Order: sequence, then C-alpha cells, then structure tokens
Amino acid sequence: MLAQVRAEVAALHAELPRNELVVWTAGNVSARVPGHDLLVIKPSGVGYDELTPEAMVVCDLEGRLVEGDRSPSSDTAAHAYVYAHMPEVNGVVHTHSTYATAWAARGEAIPCVLTMMADEFGGEVPVGPFAIIGDDSIGRGVVDTLRQHRSRAVLMQNHGPFTVGASAKAAVKAAVLCEEVARTVHVARQLGDPLPIEQSQIDALYDRYQNVYGQR
Repeated sequence: MLAQVRAEVAALHAELPRNELVVWTAGNVSARVPGHDLLVIKPSGVGYDELTPEAMVVCDLEGRLVEGDRSPSSDTAAHAYVYAHMPEVNGVVHTHSTYATAWAARGEAIPCVLTMMADEFGGEVPVGPFAIIGDDSIGRGVVDTLRQHRSRAVLMQNHGPFTVGASAKAAVKAAVLCEEVARTVHVARQLGDPLPIEQSQIDALYDRYQNVYGQR
C-alpha cells in the first residue's frame, strides 16, 4: 500500500508543472496513507524531474519524518494538520499558481460567477488568514476556513492556494480548476462587472456535478 501511495504522489507532482501551477520547486502534493496516521509528500527543494516514488518521504500527522532520506517539504506541517483534523480529506495540494496567488495577495475571495465554480467549489473560493511557515499555523487557517465553506480550495492571504480532496488526484484537479477560475474571473473583471449566480442555482449546479455528472 505504501509503495502504491508513493508512486501515485510522485506521478501527480508532474501535473503541477504540466498545468503551469508551479515554478522551480514551489509546490507540493501529499496523500494520506489509508489505514495509517501517515502521509506521503515530496522532499523539500527537490526538482520535479527528480521526484521518483523512492524519493517521496513519509511523515506522521505531526509532520515528523518517518521514512525517507531527505527532509520533507516545508509545508508538511500544514498538510499534516489538515489530515489530522479533516478525516474526510485524503489529498492536499499547495501551489503558488499566478492568478490564484494574485487573488490571495489582495486578500480577496474569488466570487462565484462561473458555473464551473458552482460545480467544483459550491460557491466562492474563500480567503484564509495570513500565516507564516514553520508550524501548523497555515494548516489551522486552511482547516478553519474550509470548515465554513463547501469549497475544496482556500486562498491563504499573501501566500497562495491550498486544495483538498477525497483523493490526491481530486485535490490536484481542484488546484487546476482553482487557477482556471481565478484567471477567468480576473479577465472578466477587466471587461466589466461579472454577473453573480443566484444561490439556488449554485446549489443545483453543485448537487448535479457532485452526484450526477460523469460515470458511476
């Protein structure tokens, strides 16, 4: 099982540069190890082309290294806090993708003016509090914010987006779509005032996408 999670996390990291969500080494994907209080995440400061399954590190839900030869990502404490306090979450992603991070720099939520947002996030993409890397402050901000919203994404003020999912792949999808809607709503604002979607329509779109859309 652990080998499978390592392979999945290594493969999913390739989606971050592929979807232009990261530069250099600034971003990470993690996954919960099913049945264990453990997570798999990338090592700190290692390039994406070096991220083999064997390079992944294993940490406990206090963020402590359990298995691996390298130091874990500097964001590990935040990921670990999310897993410890949101048992329904099995994947976490953090990036500094350009448009989503620009909204975070303004401390402004992305308003729900696109059906894609209603589908995936169930409303706006909210803003979380300013917090410094080094302890679980960022994780607390992510959890406290997401507990008040249906959104799978949060924009941590002056920092960037964090996304969560029922799987690591779902969290990566949310990161990709968060950047897409951040860019689209920004462009819409250059043209004028985007039209809001009524809450009843947001609810209907979210329900359809979450429970009906796709293959079952």
